[in-house]
Amino acid sequence: MRYSIENEQIILTADTLGAELVSVRNRATGEEMMWSGDPAVWGRHAPILWPYPGKLWKGEYELDGERFAGKSHGFARDMEFTHLDTPSDRLEFSLRWNEETLSRFPRKFCMTVIFTLSGNTVRQQVQVENLDTREMKFGLGYHPAFVIPFDEKHKTEDYEIRFDTPQTPMVVESEGGFVTGKSHPLMEKSSAIPLNDRIFDNDSIGMAELTAKTISLTEKDTGRNITVEIGGFPYVLIWSMPGDPELRYVCLEPWHNTQDKVDSPADWNQKPGAACVRPGENWSSRLNITFDR
Repeated sequence: MRYSIENEQIILTADTLGAELVSVRNRATGEEMMWSGDPAVWGRHAPILWPYPGKLWKGEYELDGERFAGKSHGFARDMEFTHLDTPSDRLEFSLRWNEETLSRFPRKFCMTVIFTLSGNTVRQQVQVENLDTREMKFGLGYHPAFVIPFDEKHKTEDYEIRFDTPQTPMVVESEGGFVTGKSHPLMEKSSAIPLNDRIFDNDSIGMAELTAKTISLTEKDTGRNITVEIGGFPYVLIWSMPGDPELRYVCLEPWHNTQDKVDSPADWNQKPGAACVRPGENWSSRLNITFDR
């Protein structure tokens, strides 16, 4: 089920399925600024990647002496959250452990996703509480997709990915969706990555060693943009579905950790993670997206 909040500038809608942000509309113009989730192209909007982003080597991991199968990007995005009764200026969704989650991830937890608005900024917070008697390690990534072009007057080449300061991003090289351990610079001390319809033919571009505080999808002639705050995130990916003849959306994805490496150990505790939370404690992450349209 979908729920909405709004202020004078934007109308936000999120779904209980995955606690996913599915729509952000400009209140004055009615324009939709998130990807539509067209299943013929890519059927999601902004999934939360938990308890790990990316793929597991051989599609499984080992914890507490047992093996657990896992699809790409974890299971939270496919779970039905509970909508909580909150003030009208916020949306709050909760996912508590159950028998199904235990069959995929042997820890008891409560995951809460909160959406609020501040002017033309969407603030999303993810909180994870460890309800187990054992430590709980996990990863987390965000995957918001923004529609382009912004209007019919523009085309893909009219846009670029822009940083707030010049960067020399190191591309985290991957093979079949798994990190190889190699890297190379994407560019040297530049603030912009030009877009074209073929840029994602080899899948996502994962970047590390960024010092920028923001990354933006920017319309070059007007300056209109969608800006994601990335300070504190060690990895940022940009992506759109490979093979599509035209770029219809771009994902700006801050991740707290990477996917598995090639030949990654099966042991869950040896895999990259965002946090390791002790019993009874909480961990939280925040994502801010500003729509300057």
